[in-house]
Amino acid sequence: MKISVVTAVFNRVATVSDSLRSSVAQRHGPVERIVIDGGSTDGTVAAVQGFGEGVAVLVSEPDRGIYDALNKGVALATGEVVGFLHADDVFNDDEALTRVAAAVADPSVAAVYGDLVYVSRGERPHVVRDWRAGSYSAAKLRHGWMPPHPTLYVRRAVFESVGRFDTTLRIAADYDWMLRLLLAGHRVAHIPAVQVRMRTGGVSNRSVGNVLRKSGEDFLALRRNGFGAVAAATTLTAKNLRKLPQLLPRG
Repeated sequence: MKISVVTAVFNRVATVSDSLRSSVAQRHGPVERIVIDGGSTDGTVAAVQGFGEGVAVLVSEPDRGIYDALNKGVALATGEVVGFLHADDVFNDDEALTRVAAAVADPSVAAVYGDLVYVSRGERPHVVRDWRAGSYSAAKLRHGWMPPHPTLYVRRAVFESVGRFDTTLRIAADYDWMLRLLLAGHRVAHIPAVQVRMRTGGVSNRSVGNVLRKSGEDFLALRRNGFGAVAAATTLTAKNLRKLPQLLPRG
């Protein structure tokens, strides 16, 4: 089973090599690595080119943000299953894609997701948030549950049926897309293992303004996907409260 891994990047020379090394180290094969660069000027493109044939597709051109880049990557993918590994993130171990392939071996499964940890930046990163997603249910979705998007792998045919990321949403297009996926009734499966280590400092929490914009876009995504105003507000509140236990140290 070929798995396509799309990486969107812009001026991340300090981290993109770590991300791609963790992808190249995966024991599963074949893996099609697609890098969509937004026209970096800091040496990112040269760093990606250094992986040679380990990167099947490299596109470097101006784009309209990360979701535009991800749409480009999905359109170029030829794997049966497609997922993302952002330029600041790494796979937790070299069996992550092996677990993905095993989970989607069941033809009734449209998508799979796993657990994720946020780690601090710097020379000695440590876990600052531990996101154990657990299994999916429609009831949990309406109480703010959502799978960690960086761990989500979806059959390419399902991507085509659900549609592209909505690029009018600058921060929450992934949430909108996952709502569409889940509300359409596609079967998803949970991998009970940490799949991705994600560095803190992403766009959604980089500033107070971005946090507020993220909440506003989340609310809009819920309304677009059939939630009434009260239900959307309740779900959004629950979604934010769900993050609090993830900040507590695990025993």
